Amino acid sequence: MPSYKKILFPTDYSRSSVTAFEVACGLARDYRAEMVVCHVAPPPIPAVADGMVFDIPTGEEKWMTEKLKAVRPTESGIRVTHRPVRGEAAREILGVAEACRADLIVMGTHGRTGLSRLLLGSVAEAVLRSAKCPVVTVRSFPPEEAEVETKGN
Repeated sequence: MPSYKKILFPTDYSRSSVTAFEVACGLARDYRAEMVVCHVAPPPIPAVADGMVFDIPTGEEKWMTEKLKAVRPTESGIRVTHRPVRGEAAREILGVAEACRADLIVMGTHGRTGLSRLLLGSVAEAVLRSAKCPVVTVRSFPPEEAEVETKGN
């Protein structure tokens, strides 16, 4: 039986992330594991002035950290740390997983298909392909799809 001591939960604050967070919290509770909650923001906007490249300050850092720290389990007793990072989502998630020695990654997936998946890519798929630990993906359905799914059963 697996033993998970550290669970990484990357969030993009979407609906599928909310559902995945519930799963991650349940696993953290059951395994008495620590949770590392991370959010990957896009890289800063570079600017060029007088031949020098620098990042334009957006004031987003404080907001990003505060929003991430608000992602907390409702149950007490689950240890949580927060890791705000910037960069390409899949690459940064894999980097955080390795740096914190995650035993499991639990993340939401949007379930895109067709052209939207081709254009936007799939962060979950990229993480699944390259992670050095198990990955659990959780998809939440839009309300109308969820109704159809439950009515048929």
